[in-house]
Amino acid sequence: MPFGPTGEVFYQQQGYEGPIGRNVRDTAQLLSTLAGFDARVPMSLESDPAQFAGALDIETRGMKVAWLGNFNGYLPMEEGVLPLCESAFGRFDDIGCSVEAVDMQYPMEELWQTWLTMRHFLIAGIAKGLYADEAKRALMKPEAIWEIEGGMKLSAMDVYAGSKARSAWYQALNKLFETYDLVTLPSAQVFPFDAETHWPKAIAGKSMDSYHRWREVVIPGTLSGCPVANVPVGFDAKGRPMGIQLIGPAKQDLKVLQIAHAYEQASGLTAKKPALV
Repeated sequence: MPFGPTGEVFYQQQGYEGPIGRNVRDTAQLLSTLAGFDARVPMSLESDPAQFAGALDIETRGMKVAWLGNFNGYLPMEEGVLPLCESAFGRFDDIGCSVEAVDMQYPMEELWQTWLTMRHFLIAGIAKGLYADEAKRALMKPEAIWEIEGGMKLSAMDVYAGSKARSAWYQALNKLFETYDLVTLPSAQVFPFDAETHWPKAIAGKSMDSYHRWREVVIPGTLSGCPVANVPVGFDAKGRPMGIQLIGPAKQDLKVLQIAHAYEQASGLTAKKPALV
């Protein structure tokens, strides 16, 4: 894990630096230059980064994939997102993977509160100095002020409770990996929107109560600390792209990339372009 902006290398573990590429192979190549142990970062891994630059071919027949979807209706999704994501199931079939819908029966609202606590805590720690300067505070977005003020209200016991809840989520997800090789869910709850839109205020008729509630779908992967790859599933009738998250067991980054590569080869989507409407 690289340096946080203020050097908090032991606890700043909510933002993850990772590669983005045109395809899985390019992404893996870039990861090979980012990965590896750094003595300045005590929790960085000692695994050989050269592994990511090698062949990505893997036998995927017999692997099992858990599909979390919208968490049994908990997450609102824009119309068309789920069917497009579920169209990826056929590509997993093509590479010999079976996909099963799974209801974790986990209190997802509790996970959201965990996210808020940990995010408030970190943002306040990073930006409290800016907030304390009235001239700089006047230039801050209201969303940033909301994060900082939320963090300033937290107690040590609030943060401990958040950390404990985060650990419980990891254990629940880890239990799934006893049966499944991958856990998957949509990459987003909405299709790309106009740049003039500040952020979606509602999805499928449900109001969003914060500036990041509309992307709650990324929280499960982020809070788990597990490796996550995002791969495309295609385009809607308006030419807007969508993808799915592939979440693998802790520290199995290479396996996630290898399965993502197999899926990518079966889909052929990296060579396709949308017909924009």
